Amino acid sequence: MYTYVPLIMNSLIDLGFEGPPSKTRVVVAMSGGVDSSVTAALAAEAGYDVIGITLQLYDHGETLRKKGACCAGVDIHDARNVADQIGIPHYVLDYESLFRNAVIDDFADSYLRGETPIPCVRCNQTVKFQDLLKTAKDLGADALCTGHYVKRVVGNQGTELHCGEDPIKDQSYFLFATTREQLDYLRFPLGHLSKEETRAHASRFKLNVAEKPDSQDICFVPGGRYSDVVKRLRPGAIDPGKIIHIDGSILGDHDGIINFTIGQRKGLGIGGRVAAEAVGGSPPLYVLELDPVQKTVIVGPKSALARDTVIVNQINWIGPDIPLTESVNVLVKLRSTQEPVHGTLFRGDKDEGRIVLQQKQFGISSGQAAVFYSAEDKSRVLGGGWIVGTELIHKM
Repeated sequence: MYTYVPLIMNSLIDLGFEGPPSKTRVVVAMSGGVDSSVTAALAAEAGYDVIGITLQLYDHGETLRKKGACCAGVDIHDARNVADQIGIPHYVLDYESLFRNAVIDDFADSYLRGETPIPCVRCNQTVKFQDLLKTAKDLGADALCTGHYVKRVVGNQGTELHCGEDPIKDQSYFLFATTREQLDYLRFPLGHLSKEETRAHASRFKLNVAEKPDSQDICFVPGGRYSDVVKRLRPGAIDPGKIIHIDGSILGDHDGIINFTIGQRKGLGIGGRVAAEAVGGSPPLYVLELDPVQKTVIVGPKSALARDTVIVNQINWIGPDIPLTESVNVLVKLRSTQEPVHGTLFRGDKDEGRIVLQQKQFGISSGQAAVFYSAEDKSRVLGGGWIVGTELIHKM
């Protein structure tokens, strides 16, 4: 059981509409987990006209056998039970084709290009905040509510996206592609809560998911074995190749570049060389580059990973209106688990740009996101873009 945590009610149930809650319809995206279940329960408790929607994202036959993953068959069952318990209508929508085309296929192709993709961002960017949002509007809803740990703030120049109150659960990195128009329609009732407070609400409502563990894997990647998924989706596309040291020497063979990521140190399959270097006091080896054309994995010392410039495209900007010709001082997060670092963003045409970092960073991978935060108000998300390349401008 979870320890009781004092609950702050007023900040949770006001979704910012002028009319009475009973006259305000909201759709809640219910994944079957504790976060979205509490979101729906709080909205219903406040008197809103709530409709719960769960997305079937892939085949029932596979998902019913797979536990601990978002949107699996057991999660659809849990979402339906919660909806019945709190007395709201609940619908399951078949988004399997949309999800495969927008998320799963992109995931597989990204790995084949030597990138490290983030399918959760693509899912939010396409399936949830485009297709599901449109469905919510078609149902006459005034808002789409989700269980994300972020905050929506109405500022002087419009709606802003901010980090969740709980830094451990903050999900702002994964929502950088949310547009201003989408933010106007979205609501995030859990943004002011910690996970412990959410669990306390679930216990108060006596929800059957109150103690359900968080999903750990990407929903369609059981056990975290990304290569198995890519092999199944792209048969014959996983080719072996050589592992080459930055000095040009061949260290061994590999079974496909999809098994590697930039900055990786362990599991390189060149234990003999590593052991020999360890005895001689040489530094350990890291993955420096993946070449999908030559099928090679380039390795070398950590120092060779240093980069001070990050090139991005498909920039989504939701910060203050600033001319493209002006540079912007930002805090930038280059991985979801990394602390933001200082940099300067130079935006170009066609949603492209580059970030010049104040200090060199290591292990930056294409396919990941560079998410911008305000250097003044560190909680505000200014936007972000997809990393397509890196450079080292200053050698010293």
